[in-house]
Amino acid sequence: MKTKNFWGVACAAATGLFWYSCTSSNLDNPRQGTINVSVDESFMPLVKSLTHAYEGIYPDAHFNVAYLPEQEAVLSLLRDSSRLAFTSRALSQNERDIIRQQDGKLTEQKIAIDGIALITGKANQDSLITIKELEGIFSGQIKDWSQLKGSSQSGPITLVFDHANASNLNFMIKRFGVQDVTKLPIYTAESNENVIKHVRENRSSIGFIGVSWISDGDATLTSKLSKNMRVMGVSENENPTSIEDYGQPFQRDLRKGTYPLARFIYIISREGYSGLGGGLMTYIARDVGGLVIEKMGLVPTIPYPRDIEVQTKQNF
Repeated sequence: MKTKNFWGVACAAATGLFWYSCTSSNLDNPRQGTINVSVDESFMPLVKSLTHAYEGIYPDAHFNVAYLPEQEAVLSLLRDSSRLAFTSRALSQNERDIIRQQDGKLTEQKIAIDGIALITGKANQDSLITIKELEGIFSGQIKDWSQLKGSSQSGPITLVFDHANASNLNFMIKRFGVQDVTKLPIYTAESNENVIKHVRENRSSIGFIGVSWISDGDATLTSKLSKNMRVMGVSENENPTSIEDYGQPFQRDLRKGTYPLARFIYIISREGYSGLGGGLMTYIARDVGGLVIEKMGLVPTIPYPRDIEVQTKQNF
Protein backbone atom coordinates (compact mmCIF):
# COMPACT_ATOMS: atom_id res chain seq x y z
CA MET A 1 0.00 0.00 0.00
CA LYS A 2 2.83 2.37 0.84
CA THR A 3 4.51 1.66 -2.49
CA LYS A 4 1.29 2.30 -4.40
CA ASN A 5 0.68 5.55 -2.49
CA PHE A 6 4.20 6.72 -3.19
CA TRP A 7 3.89 6.15 -6.92
CA GLY A 8 0.42 7.73 -6.93
CA VAL A 9 1.74 10.89 -5.29
CA ALA A 10 4.78 10.93 -7.56
CA CYS A 11 2.65 10.62 -10.70
CA ALA A 12 0.30 13.36 -9.50
CA ALA A 13 3.24 15.64 -8.76
CA ALA A 14 4.80 14.93 -12.15
CA THR A 15 1.51 15.61 -13.89
CA GLY A 16 1.13 18.88 -11.98
CA LEU A 17 4.64 19.96 -12.91
CA PHE A 18 3.98 19.06 -16.55
CA TRP A 19 0.82 21.16 -16.74
CA TYR A 20 2.45 24.01 -14.82
CA SER A 21 5.34 23.97 -17.28
CA CYS A 22 2.98 24.02 -20.27
CA THR A 23 0.82 26.76 -18.77
CA SER A 24 3.81 28.89 -17.79
CA SER A 25 5.34 28.62 -21.23
CA ASN A 26 2.06 29.74 -22.79
CA LEU A 27 1.80 32.86 -20.63
CA ASP A 28 2.79 36.09 -22.35
CA ASN A 29 5.50 38.29 -20.85
CA PRO A 30 6.71 41.85 -21.52
CA ARG A 31 8.77 40.66 -24.51
CA GLN A 32 6.51 38.17 -26.24
CA GLY A 33 2.99 36.88 -26.61
CA THR A 34 -0.35 38.05 -28.00
CA ILE A 35 -3.08 39.95 -26.14
CA ASN A 36 -6.35 41.66 -27.02
CA VAL A 37 -6.67 45.43 -26.57
CA SER A 38 -9.85 47.53 -26.90
CA VAL A 39 -9.54 51.20 -27.81
CA ASP A 40 -11.91 54.09 -28.25
CA GLU A 41 -11.72 54.86 -31.98
CA SER A 42 -10.89 58.49 -31.22
CA PHE A 43 -7.41 57.35 -30.09
CA MET A 44 -6.65 55.11 -33.08
CA PRO A 45 -3.67 57.08 -34.50
CA LEU A 46 -1.99 57.26 -31.07
CA VAL A 47 -2.50 53.60 -30.15
CA LYS A 48 -1.39 52.41 -33.58
CA SER A 49 1.84 54.36 -33.17
CA LEU A 50 2.46 53.05 -29.63
CA THR A 51 1.76 49.38 -30.38
CA HIS A 52 3.69 49.40 -33.67
CA ALA A 53 6.69 50.99 -31.94
CA TYR A 54 6.59 48.34 -29.20
CA GLU A 55 6.26 45.49 -31.70
CA GLY A 56 9.23 46.94 -33.54
CA ILE A 57 11.35 46.53 -30.40
CA TYR A 58 9.97 43.07 -29.55
CA PRO A 59 9.06 41.20 -32.78
CA ASP A 60 7.46 38.35 -30.78
CA ALA A 61 4.99 40.74 -29.10
CA HIS A 62 1.62 41.17 -30.81
CA PHE A 63 -1.45 43.29 -29.98
CA ASN A 64 -4.86 42.43 -31.40
CA VAL A 65 -6.43 45.88 -31.25
CA ALA A 66 -10.18 46.45 -31.63
CA TYR A 67 -11.21 50.08 -32.26
CA LEU A 68 -14.67 50.59 -30.77
CA PRO A 69 -16.94 53.22 -29.24
CA GLU A 70 -15.66 53.83 -25.71
CA GLN A 71 -18.51 52.08 -23.87
CA GLU A 72 -18.01 48.96 -25.98
CA ALA A 73 -14.27 49.06 -25.28
CA VAL A 74 -14.98 49.17 -21.53
CA LEU A 75 -17.50 46.30 -21.81
CA SER A 76 -14.87 44.22 -23.60
CA LEU A 77 -12.55 44.78 -20.64
CA LEU A 78 -15.27 43.91 -18.11
CA ARG A 79 -16.07 40.68 -19.98
CA ASP A 80 -12.39 39.76 -19.97
CA SER A 81 -12.37 39.79 -23.78
CA SER A 82 -9.60 42.41 -23.66
CA ARG A 83 -6.58 42.65 -21.40
CA LEU A 84 -6.18 46.41 -21.84
CA ALA A 85 -8.44 49.33 -22.74
CA PHE A 86 -7.59 52.87 -23.83
CA THR A 87 -10.29 55.32 -22.71
CA SER A 88 -10.95 58.97 -21.92
CA ARG A 89 -12.10 58.21 -18.38
CA ALA A 90 -11.36 56.11 -15.34
CA LEU A 91 -13.68 53.21 -14.56
CA SER A 92 -16.74 53.84 -12.40
CA GLN A 93 -16.95 52.20 -8.97
CA ASN A 94 -19.46 49.68 -10.32
CA GLU A 95 -17.11 48.77 -13.19
CA ARG A 96 -14.21 48.38 -10.75
CA ASP A 97 -16.30 46.07 -8.57
CA ILE A 98 -17.15 43.85 -11.56
CA ILE A 99 -13.48 43.25 -12.35
CA ARG A 100 -12.56 42.66 -8.70
CA GLN A 101 -15.41 40.16 -8.31
CA GLN A 102 -13.82 38.23 -11.19
CA ASP A 103 -10.54 38.18 -9.23
CA GLY A 104 -9.04 40.51 -11.80
CA LYS A 105 -6.24 42.88 -10.87
CA LEU A 106 -7.06 46.46 -11.85
CA THR A 107 -4.46 49.06 -12.88
CA GLU A 108 -5.29 52.52 -14.27
CA GLN A 109 -2.74 54.91 -15.68
CA LYS A 110 -3.07 58.40 -17.19
CA ILE A 111 -0.77 58.47 -20.18
CA ALA A 112 -1.49 61.70 -22.06
CA ILE A 113 -3.38 64.97 -22.30
CA ASP A 114 -5.59 65.00 -25.37
CA GLY A 115 -8.06 67.52 -26.75
CA ILE A 116 -11.34 67.25 -28.62
CA ALA A 117 -10.88 69.24 -31.82
CA LEU A 118 -13.84 71.20 -33.20
CA ILE A 119 -13.60 71.30 -36.99
CA THR A 120 -15.43 72.97 -39.85
CA GLY A 121 -15.04 72.93 -43.61
CA LYS A 122 -12.75 75.52 -45.21
CA ALA A 123 -15.78 77.12 -46.89
CA ASN A 124 -17.02 78.04 -43.42
CA GLN A 125 -15.36 81.31 -42.41
CA ASP A 126 -16.56 81.05 -38.79
CA SER A 127 -13.74 79.36 -36.89
CA LEU A 128 -14.05 80.91 -33.42
CA ILE A 129 -16.48 79.90 -30.69
CA THR A 130 -16.84 80.35 -26.93
CA ILE A 131 -17.67 77.79 -24.28
CA LYS A 132 -20.78 79.85 -23.50
CA GLU A 133 -21.92 79.53 -27.11
CA LEU A 134 -21.22 75.77 -27.08
CA GLU A 135 -23.28 75.52 -23.90
CA GLY A 136 -26.10 77.28 -25.74
CA ILE A 137 -25.86 74.84 -28.64
CA PHE A 138 -25.90 71.77 -26.37
CA SER A 139 -28.78 73.17 -24.32
CA GLY A 140 -30.80 73.74 -27.49
CA GLN A 141 -30.94 77.54 -27.07
CA ILE A 142 -28.64 78.18 -30.04
CA LYS A 143 -29.69 76.38 -33.21
CA ASP A 144 -28.55 78.64 -36.04
CA TRP A 145 -25.14 79.98 -37.08
CA SER A 146 -26.57 83.50 -37.11
CA GLN A 147 -26.95 83.30 -33.31
CA LEU A 148 -23.17 83.10 -32.82
CA LYS A 149 -21.27 86.35 -32.25
CA GLY A 150 -19.52 87.56 -35.35
CA SER A 151 -20.96 84.80 -37.52
CA SER A 152 -20.79 85.36 -41.26
CA GLN A 153 -23.40 82.78 -42.20
CA SER A 154 -26.84 81.51 -41.31
CA GLY A 155 -28.46 78.11 -41.32
CA PRO A 156 -29.05 75.30 -38.82
CA ILE A 157 -26.03 74.00 -36.91
CA THR A 158 -25.36 70.26 -37.17
CA LEU A 159 -23.13 68.50 -34.61
CA VAL A 160 -21.17 65.60 -36.10
CA PHE A 161 -19.69 62.81 -33.95
CA ASP A 162 -18.16 59.42 -34.65
CA HIS A 163 -20.42 57.15 -32.57
CA ALA A 164 -23.28 57.51 -30.11
CA ASN A 165 -21.42 55.63 -27.34
CA ALA A 166 -17.95 57.00 -28.05
CA SER A 167 -15.76 59.22 -25.89
CA ASN A 168 -16.17 62.42 -27.92
CA LEU A 169 -19.95 62.64 -27.49
CA ASN A 170 -19.82 61.35 -23.91
CA PHE A 171 -17.30 64.05 -23.00
CA MET A 172 -19.41 66.87 -24.46
CA ILE A 173 -22.61 65.55 -22.85
CA LYS A 174 -20.93 65.45 -19.46
CA ARG A 175 -19.22 68.83 -19.98
CA PHE A 176 -22.54 70.59 -20.59
CA GLY A 177 -24.85 68.43 -18.48
CA VAL A 178 -27.03 67.32 -21.39
CA GLN A 179 -30.02 65.27 -20.21
CA ASP A 180 -31.64 64.36 -23.54
CA VAL A 181 -29.42 64.11 -26.64
CA THR A 182 -32.37 63.18 -28.84
CA LYS A 183 -33.39 66.84 -28.93
CA LEU A 184 -30.02 67.92 -30.37
CA PRO A 185 -29.11 68.07 -34.10
CA ILE A 186 -26.54 65.27 -33.84
CA TYR A 187 -25.29 63.22 -36.78
CA THR A 188 -23.07 60.16 -36.21
CA ALA A 189 -20.63 59.36 -39.01
CA GLU A 190 -19.34 55.98 -37.68
CA SER A 191 -15.67 57.05 -37.45
CA ASN A 192 -13.48 60.08 -36.79
CA GLU A 193 -12.26 59.94 -40.37
CA ASN A 194 -15.86 60.07 -41.64
CA VAL A 195 -16.55 63.04 -39.35
CA ILE A 196 -13.79 64.92 -41.18
CA LYS A 197 -15.16 63.97 -44.60
CA HIS A 198 -18.71 64.96 -43.64
CA VAL A 199 -17.68 68.34 -42.27
CA ARG A 200 -15.58 69.08 -45.33
CA GLU A 201 -18.66 68.60 -47.52
CA ASN A 202 -21.25 70.27 -45.26
CA ARG A 203 -20.65 73.90 -44.44
CA SER A 204 -23.22 74.05 -41.62
CA SER A 205 -21.58 71.26 -39.60
CA ILE A 206 -19.26 71.29 -36.60
CA GLY A 207 -17.29 68.07 -36.20
CA PHE A 208 -15.85 66.67 -32.96
CA ILE A 209 -12.76 64.45 -33.27
CA GLY A 210 -9.74 63.31 -31.28
CA VAL A 211 -6.94 65.70 -32.15
CA SER A 212 -4.36 62.96 -32.84
CA TRP A 213 -6.18 62.36 -36.14
CA ILE A 214 -4.83 65.68 -37.43
CA SER A 215 -1.87 66.55 -35.18
CA ASP A 216 0.87 64.17 -36.37
CA GLY A 217 2.78 66.43 -38.76
CA ASP A 218 4.77 63.54 -40.26
CA ALA A 219 1.85 61.29 -41.16
CA THR A 220 0.52 61.12 -44.72
CA LEU A 221 -3.01 60.46 -43.45
CA THR A 222 -2.87 63.55 -41.22
CA SER A 223 -1.87 65.71 -44.15
CA LYS A 224 -4.66 64.26 -46.28
CA LEU A 225 -7.35 64.64 -43.62
CA SER A 226 -6.35 68.21 -42.72
CA LYS A 227 -6.92 69.54 -46.25
CA ASN A 228 -9.88 71.91 -46.77
CA MET A 229 -10.64 71.97 -43.06
CA ARG A 230 -10.43 74.46 -40.20
CA VAL A 231 -9.74 73.72 -36.54
CA MET A 232 -11.87 76.06 -34.46
CA GLY A 233 -10.49 78.20 -31.67
CA VAL A 234 -12.39 77.83 -28.39
CA SER A 235 -12.47 80.47 -25.64
CA GLU A 236 -13.34 80.02 -21.98
CA ASN A 237 -13.92 83.77 -21.87
CA GLU A 238 -17.56 84.68 -22.47
CA ASN A 239 -16.54 87.97 -24.12
CA PRO A 240 -13.13 87.46 -25.74
CA THR A 241 -11.38 90.63 -26.86
CA SER A 242 -8.56 89.19 -28.99
CA ILE A 243 -7.42 86.06 -30.78
CA GLU A 244 -5.19 85.33 -27.79
CA ASP A 245 -8.33 84.52 -25.77
CA TYR A 246 -8.91 81.42 -27.92
CA GLY A 247 -7.14 78.10 -27.60
CA GLN A 248 -6.71 75.17 -29.98
CA PRO A 249 -6.23 71.48 -29.15
CA PHE A 250 -2.57 71.40 -30.08
CA GLN A 251 0.51 70.83 -27.94
CA ARG A 252 1.20 74.40 -26.92
CA ASP A 253 -2.26 75.06 -25.48
CA LEU A 254 -2.66 71.53 -24.10
CA ARG A 255 0.64 71.89 -22.25
CA LYS A 256 -0.27 75.35 -20.95
CA GLY A 257 -3.71 74.14 -19.86
CA THR A 258 -5.48 76.86 -21.84
CA TYR A 259 -7.60 74.66 -24.11
CA PRO A 260 -11.09 74.32 -22.58
CA LEU A 261 -11.88 70.90 -24.09
CA ALA A 262 -8.78 69.02 -22.95
CA ARG A 263 -9.03 65.56 -21.38
CA PHE A 264 -6.81 62.71 -20.21
CA ILE A 265 -6.21 59.44 -22.02
CA TYR A 266 -6.17 56.40 -19.72
CA ILE A 267 -4.81 52.91 -20.19
CA ILE A 268 -6.65 50.39 -18.02
CA SER A 269 -5.34 46.88 -17.36
CA ARG A 270 -6.86 43.80 -15.75
CA GLU A 271 -3.62 41.82 -16.06
CA GLY A 272 -2.91 39.70 -13.00
CA TYR A 273 0.77 39.04 -13.62
CA SER A 274 3.81 40.60 -15.30
CA GLY A 275 2.69 40.15 -18.88
CA LEU A 276 2.68 41.92 -22.23
CA GLY A 277 0.13 44.49 -21.07
CA GLY A 278 2.39 45.57 -18.22
CA GLY A 279 5.29 45.77 -20.63
CA LEU A 280 3.39 48.21 -22.85
CA MET A 281 2.33 50.29 -19.85
CA THR A 282 5.93 50.50 -18.63
CA TYR A 283 7.09 51.47 -22.11
CA ILE A 284 4.56 54.31 -22.20
CA ALA A 285 5.18 55.59 -18.67
CA ARG A 286 8.90 55.07 -18.17
CA ASP A 287 10.44 54.42 -21.54
CA VAL A 288 10.40 56.24 -24.88
CA GLY A 289 6.60 55.93 -25.23
CA GLY A 290 6.45 59.54 -24.08
CA LEU A 291 8.34 60.57 -27.21
CA VAL A 292 5.77 58.76 -29.37
CA ILE A 293 2.98 60.63 -27.57
CA GLU A 294 4.75 63.95 -28.17
CA LYS A 295 5.26 63.13 -31.85
CA MET A 296 1.50 62.58 -32.15
CA GLY A 297 0.93 66.17 -31.00
CA LEU A 298 -0.26 65.27 -27.50
CA VAL A 299 1.27 65.87 -24.08
CA PRO A 300 2.58 62.86 -22.11
CA THR A 301 1.60 62.93 -18.44
CA ILE A 302 5.06 61.56 -17.61
CA PRO A 303 7.54 63.40 -19.87
CA TYR A 304 10.44 61.40 -21.24
CA PRO A 305 13.52 62.40 -19.19
CA ARG A 306 16.22 64.16 -21.16
CA ASP A 307 19.68 64.27 -19.64
CA ILE A 308 21.89 66.87 -21.25
CA GLU A 309 25.62 66.79 -20.67
CA VAL A 310 27.36 70.09 -21.25
CA GLN A 311 31.11 70.12 -21.73
CA THR A 312 33.12 73.29 -21.69
CA LYS A 313 36.55 73.42 -23.25
CA GLN A 314 38.97 76.27 -22.94
CA ASN A 315 41.93 76.94 -25.16
CA PHE A 316 45.05 77.99 -23.27
